Amino acid sequence: LIMSPAMWKWTCLVSHLLLSTTVSPLGRQQPLHPKRPFITFTGDQAEGNFNHLVVDERTGHIYLGAVNRIYKLSSDLKVLVTHQTGPDEDNPKCYPPRIVQTCNEPLTPTNNINKMLLIDYKENRLIACGSLYQGICKLLRLDDLFKLGEPFHKKEHYLSGVNESGSVFGVIVSYSNMDDKLFIATAVDGKPEYFPTISSRKLTKNSEADGMFAYVFHDEFVASMIKIPSDTFTIIPDFDIYYIYGFSSGNFVYFLTLQPEMISPPGSTTKEQVYTSKLVRLCKEDTAFNSYVEVPIGCEKNGVEYRLLQAAYLSKAGAILARSLGVGPEDDILFTVFSKGQKRKMKSLDESALCIFVLKKINDRIKDRLQSCYRGEGTLDLAWLKVKDIPCSSALLTIDDNFCGLDMNAPLGVSSMVRGLPIFTEDGDRMTSVIAYVYKNHSLAFVGTKSGKLKK
Repeated sequence: LIMSPAMWKWTCLVSHLLLSTTVSPLGRQQPLHPKRPFITFTGDQAEGNFNHLVVDERTGHIYLGAVNRIYKLSSDLKVLVTHQTGPDEDNPKCYPPRIVQTCNEPLTPTNNINKMLLIDYKENRLIACGSLYQGICKLLRLDDLFKLGEPFHKKEHYLSGVNESGSVFGVIVSYSNMDDKLFIATAVDGKPEYFPTISSRKLTKNSEADGMFAYVFHDEFVASMIKIPSDTFTIIPDFDIYYIYGFSSGNFVYFLTLQPEMISPPGSTTKEQVYTSKLVRLCKEDTAFNSYVEVPIGCEKNGVEYRLLQAAYLSKAGAILARSLGVGPEDDILFTVFSKGQKRKMKSLDESALCIFVLKKINDRIKDRLQSCYRGEGTLDLAWLKVKDIPCSSALLTIDDNFCGLDMNAPLGVSSMVRGLPIFTEDGDRMTSVIAYVYKNHSLAFVGTKSGKLKK
């Protein structure tokens, strides 16, 4: 679970609840004593915010990414090890970074903001990516945070120049008989010529291997990446794709995004910028990224539109929720939090909704869109390709549930929004985060709010 600094307070609380609840021999949960104080951890205040947190599901150890620090904590929040990641001499205008070639820009002591934290269970290491040097990643041994590797000598080693902690999201796809893959999604901050917005990278067994973080496939014409066309920025100068959440399911990798779009309001001749929440899907085995599809998502209750995605979490339906949705207990359910409207990304309105999506129904919508496009109907319909408005090409083929695209009709957008089912709304204290799980056939959700409250 990767989160923003604003989510940290409630997440610490949730982590403690999940790790500290005891189970009796009869299987009944014993509640925490109502007057027992919650365990807390406070880092060095001079170092600034906590950025990301992951919990080792095998040991309960907590890895905390902060500004200039990585902490390893015990399950009761005692510090076991720390690893310093900054500050260091840098300048965000240096590309390639000065550790590769001399930079003419003035260098100043610069903080290293943790932008991504992932546990690579297969190789027993932590992937910690920061903001220094255009976004390079360290590989740290889980046991003692010893630095196993820090690739930085090739252009694909630099992930993103954005300094925001919530600007990068990664999903590991693991294999039993070959090296794993790391799907990386990132904001590019107006530098599409330097950084792909989504790519798949090699996770080699050897942390110091030359091919670590190299693109899974790359030749003169095709690569395992998606780049935003430079001319998109002539229409929307501050265009970027912001990645809120990511996961893998079945044969696909998914990312949930927020991205700007220019629309014409009803009755108006001028366009205005709004934000649209979209789910992006890619096949795990698609080295050329021909399977890229994105579909708008949102929900509505009592005529109110909730369109600005705040957070998401993948869980199973569980028997009781499954019956009401007409799906199986093991079907994937996406729990999402949206705030009201579409116009304010950075200052979302306090009205928010918790909504659920059945992943299979989203996939069915994508399948329908693929079938229509391969019949030659419509255009590719992507906001960041609108300058070209490329028509769909007709091809005689059967598209099944696991279709991974051809070198045509890609990347592809779905025009009609998939609406989630609103199950809870909050008007005064905006919901900002969510996790969910199944307990005794019931689907439970914990929701964190803007003011630091926790709702179960």
